[in-house]
Amino acid sequence: MVRILDGKNTELFAHVVYGLFKIQEIFTRIIEVNNPRKKPCIYAMWHAHQFCIHGLPDRGNVNVLISRSRDGQVIADVVEKWGFKTIRGSKGKKGAVEASMQMLAALKNNENCAMMVDGPKGPPRIVKDGVIKLAKLSGAPIVPIYWHSKNFTWVKFPSWDEMRSPIFATNMVNLYGEPLYVAPDGDEEEARLKLQKSFEELEKQAPDAFDEVFKFGIWLRKK
Repeated sequence: MVRILDGKNTELFAHVVYGLFKIQEIFTRIIEVNNPRKKPCIYAMWHAHQFCIHGLPDRGNVNVLISRSRDGQVIADVVEKWGFKTIRGSKGKKGAVEASMQMLAALKNNENCAMMVDGPKGPPRIVKDGVIKLAKLSGAPIVPIYWHSKNFTWVKFPSWDEMRSPIFATNMVNLYGEPLYVAPDGDEEEARLKLQKSFEELEKQAPDAFDEVFKFGIWLRKK
């Protein structure tokens, strides 16, 4: 199998991807719903909804966790061009510890973090324990985000995570769940299941949240 990315063309590929997203940005409208505005916090999302970070406020103070793979390098380059900070993680124990320490430092510096809680390779839509451990160590709340649109231009890709992305004119909502705190002596599995349930509830609420925003004409851009 021939790889498109070979380490030499990664930067060029990132420029192309960023250019495409800049064009798409013109046609995309993202409205936040129920953002608790906690700072610092850990924004949590499904891997399929990773592009929802585009709707986050205060990008310069958000650190996005991204894998050290070649594909991850392209994503990191694009995310940094968007104005975010990035923290690179890996599957290895050493890489995971290093990334965790960087995120802890960012949170202690009153900056937010963002991470895909079922990554990097799934299984999809199952919360892993990394985000729970980070919340437990830092004392920062986890704020789940669910990305949703009813527009047919919100496309699902044939990837393991069924990644979603707007293509051309798309109205969307970033729906936020209640902040989840994990006490230093808290039960990690109990917290993980609570976060899992929060995502399931957001999935049920998202269509109505989308309709509510649309009903009041909030999609209309300010002149």
